[in-house]
Amino acid sequence: MIVRRLAVLTAAVVMSFAAHAQDTTSASRLDEIIKRGTLRVGMTGDYRPFTSLDKTTQKFSGFDVDMAEALGKALGVKVEYVPTAWPKLMKDFEADQFDIAMGGVSITFDRQKKGLFSTPIMREGKTPIARCADVAKYQTLADIDKKGTRVIVNPGGTNERFARANIKDADINVFPDNTTIFGEIAKGNADLMMTDASETRYQQKQHQGVLCAVHPDKPFDFSEKAYWLQRDVALKAFVDQWLHVSMEDGSYQKIYGAWFD
Repeated sequence: MIVRRLAVLTAAVVMSFAAHAQDTTSASRLDEIIKRGTLRVGMTGDYRPFTSLDKTTQKFSGFDVDMAEALGKALGVKVEYVPTAWPKLMKDFEADQFDIAMGGVSITFDRQKKGLFSTPIMREGKTPIARCADVAKYQTLADIDKKGTRVIVNPGGTNERFARANIKDADINVFPDNTTIFGEIAKGNADLMMTDASETRYQQKQHQGVLCAVHPDKPFDFSEKAYWLQRDVALKAFVDQWLHVSMEDGSYQKIYGAWFD
């Protein structure tokens, strides 16, 4: 009886190892990308300096475009950009419209439930950007959340989510065009926007002397940016290793410096 039980147990272990071996040899998303010859990258095209879409030429440019091209080169494939938008990013991801989402994507638990994130590429947090003359007025959330204050947000992303979670008395204005939203503050149509510290630094440079980032080194919360991958451990392992090498050999810093410094 003992021998028979051992035989059954041994057979079960062998079958388990065989199943595992089969799983490890089955085609992964990484294999599919290499066989296909293209990496499909989802991008909103409205979040400078991470990603910007020229509507005339339909060409993407930005920090994460340069990073995507570098990733494609490491994979030995071409990069195909798939336009998306923040309000439908999750839906497009679930529909497998792209292999990876890039372009200033923040790590969230909701997104983590649907896919995998790469090693973080940037530490972030929400902080205000306002007209330079008003910087002292908007140092804290309590300073901002007052009747009469006009907070502007772009729809569907973490900026709107943060504003709605923290603003109860101030007015929240949802502005549909994230490429011109900062001009609304400069023109006096809104008082401030709370967005990622990296974006406030970039927009401060674009509107020198008019708009100023409010304590970007001490944001209101903590977040990180990364690349959002379809759930495939082989693809994640490759992207993580590529990022590790890029950060060690200076190529990441070179691309970063071209857009942020």
